[in-house]
Formats: sequence, structure tokens, C-alpha cells
Amino acid sequence: MEGSEPRCAAVILAAGASSRFGSAPKQLARFRGLPMVRIAVDAALASGVFEAVGVVTGAVELTEVLPADVTVIHNPEWADGQASSVQAGVRWASELGVDAVVVGLGDQPMVVADAWKLVAESSLPSPILIATYQGRRGNPVRLSAEVWDLLPSTGDEGARAILRLRPELAGEIPCPGTMVDIDTQEDFDRWN
Repeated sequence: MEGSEPRCAAVILAAGASSRFGSAPKQLARFRGLPMVRIAVDAALASGVFEAVGVVTGAVELTEVLPADVTVIHNPEWADGQASSVQAGVRWASELGVDAVVVGLGDQPMVVADAWKLVAESSLPSPILIATYQGRRGNPVRLSAEVWDLLPSTGDEGARAILRLRPELAGEIPCPGTMVDIDTQEDFDRWN
């Protein structure tokens, strides 16, 4: 990786059951006219920096709302927590042979293409690079291949679990946009 940009893939996590959102799956809820997961995918694609873009699915079938050039990564263990989805995305990225994966969430429709691009292309040497918004850490997060084996395989966390033990692995990159999570119908109504 020294002296050249890392080869990156993007992974959007969208496997959950949206239990706090209500009866309809939030990934398919129309946020400003588009299915919420599609907005996140379109931002990653619009950044123009990824060798491939994958979406981790589980509880909800999303293929019909995703562009044809996106890889659907089905996670049969989605109910075990976010760690299983991160692992599914990392396995896919490993098969692609990329140097890093940039992970974002399918329920953050206001994370813009420039945030994906800044995180992916940053020259900061940190193996974990975190987008910040007004000084607060958020998504997307770049995970270099050297930390993939450190990621938890169970539970509801990804890189956060590593950072509690190894904070020196993290760097931050200020990004435009906002990291609002749409977890409930109230969040959706407020920001839509």
C-alpha cells in the first residue's frame, strides 16, 4: 500500500430487521423519494472510488431496489448482530483482493458521496479511518486488511470493539454531510 492508494471496496450494512422502526422495513422506506438503502448505495457509487460496492442483506430482500452493478452479500446470521454483517462484508472484500473496505450503514441517508470518497482516499496511515461530522465520529469507516482479523465475529459491534482496546489504530477525517441514523419512525418523519 506504501506509495499508492489502497484498492477499496464499499460495504453498506442493511441486514437488520428494523425492529425499532415499526412494521415496515426501514431499508425500503422512501426517504425523499427513494428507498433509504438505495440512497446510501447511490452515495457510495457516486464517490467513484470503489472497485466494487456490496450490500449486506439479511432480514429483508433488497435486490429489486439495488442497481445491477452492486453485489448483494446475503448474511444468514444477520440476527446475531452487526458483527456478523461486518464479517460477511470483509469476507467478500477479501475475495475481491482489495486492501481495504469502507463500511457504511443503510440507514444513514444523509452521508454524502464526498464522505465516502474522503474516507476511501485519505492518505492517513491509520488502519482504521473514521469519518467525523462536526467533531463526532460516525460512518463510513475504512478498515485496512491488516485489522480484519481483529474484528469481532459475534455481537452488535464492528470496529468499535477493536478501538476500545487499541485506540491508537484509529485516525479521523472530517467529512461533509451528517451522520443521522434513521432508527425509528419518528426519526424518519423528522428528517424526511
